[in-house]
Amino acid sequence: MILKRKIYDKLLSLKKTLNGKKAFLIEGARRIGKSTICKEFGKNEYKSYILIDFARCPDEVKHYFVKHINDLDTFFMLLSTYYGVKLYERESLIIFDEVQMYPKARECIKYLVADGRYDYLETGSLISIKENVRDIVIPSEERHLKMYPLDFEEFCDALGEAQIISYIKKCFHERIPLENELHYKAMLLFKQYILVGGMPQSVTAFLESRKDFDTADIEKRDILALYRSDIMKIDAKYRSKVLAIFDQIPGLLSQHEKRVVFSNVSEGSTSDQYEDTFFWLSDSMISNECFLCNDPNVGLSINENRAYVKCYLGDTGLLVSHAFDENELLEDEVYKQILSDKLNMNEGMLYENAIAQMLTANGHKLYFYTHYNTEKHRNDIEIDFLISNNSKLKYKMYPIEVKSGKKYSIESLKRFKEKYKARIGECYVIHPRNLSFKEDILCIPPYMTICL
Repeated sequence: MILKRKIYDKLLSLKKTLNGKKAFLIEGARRIGKSTICKEFGKNEYKSYILIDFARCPDEVKHYFVKHINDLDTFFMLLSTYYGVKLYERESLIIFDEVQMYPKARECIKYLVADGRYDYLETGSLISIKENVRDIVIPSEERHLKMYPLDFEEFCDALGEAQIISYIKKCFHERIPLENELHYKAMLLFKQYILVGGMPQSVTAFLESRKDFDTADIEKRDILALYRSDIMKIDAKYRSKVLAIFDQIPGLLSQHEKRVVFSNVSEGSTSDQYEDTFFWLSDSMISNECFLCNDPNVGLSINENRAYVKCYLGDTGLLVSHAFDENELLEDEVYKQILSDKLNMNEGMLYENAIAQMLTANGHKLYFYTHYNTEKHRNDIEIDFLISNNSKLKYKMYPIEVKSGKKYSIESLKRFKEKYKARIGECYVIHPRNLSFKEDILCIPPYMTICL
């Protein structure tokens, strides 16, 4: 089953505008469909294509990049002969799949793009991890594209419900609630998205099994095992720390504050000891990091505090399988509780993780905010997410509070709004109910996160 992905249209647009002047490097976590989209693109948009999978290709092919890169006529002749594919000038695509497994090929992109005969697509997991680029010159002839698991819109399309997305966007734009039946339908789709996630193998299994969550769960557990296997192959200096954080993500997110308290991970630990750990998890796109912003009044990125971090899993469906073993999913009735809106703290973390995933897919870097009240000896303002319009001249920020239950307070958000009112574009509460206003704060259902 081929799932429709937005990145396909982005590749098509770039192909027309750049006309072979850049190679496209698709970065993303393992098993999100990078190879599949490249093959579909090659098959549909070119007269022929060659896919070189550097995780499997023989040394003979790798040797071409060393011995013949200065004689490109011979280089292309050997590739064409080995793969049995005729190459056509300006009508053929060459795909370097899992290029991080052979960095020398990535270095050769400079010469191949300058030659101009063919177009090039690269895919990579962990593409900029230090040990994978240490001995090569990074080519400037690359256009980087990030690819994520299926976002909510792509998930709805896969389920044959693409038409509801335009209605959701229309209602958000006009600031009106959805009709009740369609709100219920959109919420049901969102709950399925939480449980299944956006990994293509999981979505495909869910659809082919006529919406069986357990069948999707089997695929997700295979992916989690693959991620653990990847972690076991990294530099021993920080392997154990990466594994510790990866294993503890569900536990960290089930806490009230959700941020990583390093001394709880390992006694006596500090944030700087885990710098490489979070670099690995975020660069591999296994996780979505959310950093504390001390002073959002003058910008988010310039005031981030990396000593305080929340670590969300890159796919919420994977988090479901990571947090509960097969027996717990059934015994704790996790599927039933989420589908019937009976969330406890453990399931509530899934809700917030999904919002983090959707904001990341929309291109937002994640930040959170807390304010400690010395008189009360506690935090009196806690904002789950801060996003901005990224404008350097007309900077505005948008605080977001995520409420998985139907009863909640907005006092924290109101205090934040008063404190930073000059810089705030709009305030949002994301809750399970339909769109509404509480005073001048916009409360939206979680599926409307795609509009932010």
